[in-house]
Amino acid sequence: MSFSSLPFLIVVFLAAATAIWFAGIQLSRCTGEVDARFGLGSALGGLIILAVATNLPEIAIVSTAAVNHNFDIATGNLLGGISIQTVVLVALDGFGVRQRPLTNATNSLVQVLEGTLVISLLAVAIMATLIPSSVVHFGIDPSALLIVMLWLGGLYLVRRSGGSLPWRRQDQAAGAAPSEPAKGGAGAQRSIAITFAILGAAALVTLLAGVVLEESGSRIADRLGINGVIFGGTFLAAATALPELSTGLASVRAKNFELAVSDIFGGNAFLPVLFFPATLLAGQSVLGKAKNSDVLLAALGILLTTVYIGGLVFRPKRQYGRLGPDSIAVVVLYALGVVALILVSR
Repeated sequence: MSFSSLPFLIVVFLAAATAIWFAGIQLSRCTGEVDARFGLGSALGGLIILAVATNLPEIAIVSTAAVNHNFDIATGNLLGGISIQTVVLVALDGFGVRQRPLTNATNSLVQVLEGTLVISLLAVAIMATLIPSSVVHFGIDPSALLIVMLWLGGLYLVRRSGGSLPWRRQDQAAGAAPSEPAKGGAGAQRSIAITFAILGAAALVTLLAGVVLEESGSRIADRLGINGVIFGGTFLAAATALPELSTGLASVRAKNFELAVSDIFGGNAFLPVLFFPATLLAGQSVLGKAKNSDVLLAALGILLTTVYIGGLVFRPKRQYGRLGPDSIAVVVLYALGVVALILVSR
């Protein structure tokens, strides 16, 4: 079998995806240990450490695509990744939580603030697609810089909101203690040095596998004649969302529902930040090269995030086929979004 043949490329793609899956499990475990050791809290830990670590494949893919001026893959993977990573919450709802929806099991409304941050960053990204590419000076896109500044401001607000928000859940107000993440096992016994070593190794595997995914995925798309935006926003985005899926499942099984949701929203908030280094690497505005299909993906990300924010506020109690009503709505809207993406990309 030739190294450039389609079957070989598919095998390489699947092998890289598998490596990302197992590395993601270790990332979740180590992040939970770091949270517990340094008192970061599940929300901030998911928003920073786990979100950045699980998005290492996107960092590798976007960097490689930007250097090669493959803007369809770069923008499609970033904006499409936000939508499909939000759909990961559907899987966590259906396979990780029982007897009640995920948004009902979550004890903190800090995730509402995180979701609002995602919407704000995507709104700026959409507006940036309308700005001429000529505004880029010295390799810096003001719109991408604004996204970075908003993200940093959002991190500050989330950190500040951890213990100072003026509201409480009714059961907390009545004296019921919120659920705590499960502790114990091997991770509770090992030193913090070993934890950081495993965290670094898992992050490295995730990063290298992301490069392999981008290279093999681009070649598979060319062989099959698939549009770069469609491939980047669906198949490639799904493969790079595997760390979020594996870490999310590990978190909900440990009953750390806040970390699971914060990982998704935190990762989605971090993805638009990558437009800044992508512009530096490409030497021109990546957002300025966005197409209608990219705008559609960003708008879809806003819509799906809004649905889950509503779920976190209203906390539905009933499940339908093991899914909460918000997850069902997200599945339907995402399916319609993919159809719209195909139509717009023609």
